[in-house]
Amino acid sequence: MPGIVIVGAQWGDEGKGKATDQLGDRVDYCVRYSGGNNAGHTIVVNDEKYVLHLLPSGILNPGVTPVLGNGVVIDLDVLYQELDDLAARGAEVQHPLVSANAHVITEYHKTIDKVTERFLGKAKLGTTGRGVGPAYGDKVNRIGIRIQDLFDESILRRKVEAALEQKNHLLVKVYNRRAIEPDEITDHLLTFADRLRPHVVDASRVINDALDNDKVVLFEGAQAHHLDVDHGTYPYVTSSNPIAAGACVGAGVGPTRIDRVVGIAKAYTTRVGSGPFVTELHDEDGEKLRTIGNEFGATTGRPRRCGWFDALVVEDAVQANAFTDVFLTKLDCLTGWEKIPVCVAYDFNGERHEVLPYSQTDIHHATPVYEFLDGWTEDISKCRTFDELPTNTQAYVRRLEELIRCRISGIGVGPGREETISLHDLI
Repeated sequence: MPGIVIVGAQWGDEGKGKATDQLGDRVDYCVRYSGGNNAGHTIVVNDEKYVLHLLPSGILNPGVTPVLGNGVVIDLDVLYQELDDLAARGAEVQHPLVSANAHVITEYHKTIDKVTERFLGKAKLGTTGRGVGPAYGDKVNRIGIRIQDLFDESILRRKVEAALEQKNHLLVKVYNRRAIEPDEITDHLLTFADRLRPHVVDASRVINDALDNDKVVLFEGAQAHHLDVDHGTYPYVTSSNPIAAGACVGAGVGPTRIDRVVGIAKAYTTRVGSGPFVTELHDEDGEKLRTIGNEFGATTGRPRRCGWFDALVVEDAVQANAFTDVFLTKLDCLTGWEKIPVCVAYDFNGERHEVLPYSQTDIHHATPVYEFLDGWTEDISKCRTFDELPTNTQAYVRRLEELIRCRISGIGVGPGREETISLHDLI
């Protein structure tokens, strides 16, 4: 072993890419186990910024074998665009191994995604329009297209025709759109078969063999705990299970193969799209956080909603994922505030809640109860040990540890690969 899972502790965009990349030079395999290209991971290496949407974040570290597990839904156009873009920039990356059982995002999934959001109007979910939800829907409905289907043309054509038989009725009769030709979809998918074939594997066996041979395997999901379709703020969630337990299903390993579970939490809170957000700011502080933190979606460019650190949100993720460690990112973005509010409880109808309520109605109507911690003005981006941080910064980190009930083992003090403080080794 060991097997290490990295999970976002809020609503995504916490900086999982940076944390994954930090471990990369000691990791043998980096496995994406859920999601599609509806999330972006931003990594800065030698002042070069890379934004990955589908490839595992550890792919930029030499010697790492990247794997796309069975739980991922793959847009092949995006996969090869990312690989080609990295090659054009001189980045030496290995083609990822791809699970034969992973499902494929097709053009009709993207079309359905976009027209459905427009049809919903004000009730829209805020999806990225990348076809991820419809692809997972087909998977559950047992009409999905898997990677292995690309190597049997007759099967592929029959499956595409069956999927479109229903969808074309929906597109034409409900959404007033043109029908999609099955041959158009099938012929496009077949163009990837030869390039893809050498890299398609039984990913579960590859990963388990690696663990048996004492290789370090890093499991990386997309999105975060509170976007999990079962455990997040439903229905404003993704269509998969990015929680730690999802690594077992999405990569084909048993729970006893996991040794460490690392939660990634931003030093404040953001989310993209619709859904409850108790500490959201609609004032100058919110705009300041958005500007300093460059809080715009790596995939869509949409401005992120910003707010103060919500300890209830992170503590809930700690409890459900059994985090052994938390990696705190973007602490440097809080420099300059005289007082920094931290949400320590919710108030709902005059009642104080110190854990996240199970009722989404309560969350929607809750107001935050803040504790105000002393801020700092010093530049912390050059700090490389915890003791180098200003006293108030140290106190902020220690108070968050108490509130979330988990040790903070790493701190991001800037976007660069080297701008990190390690308190406890994650491997």
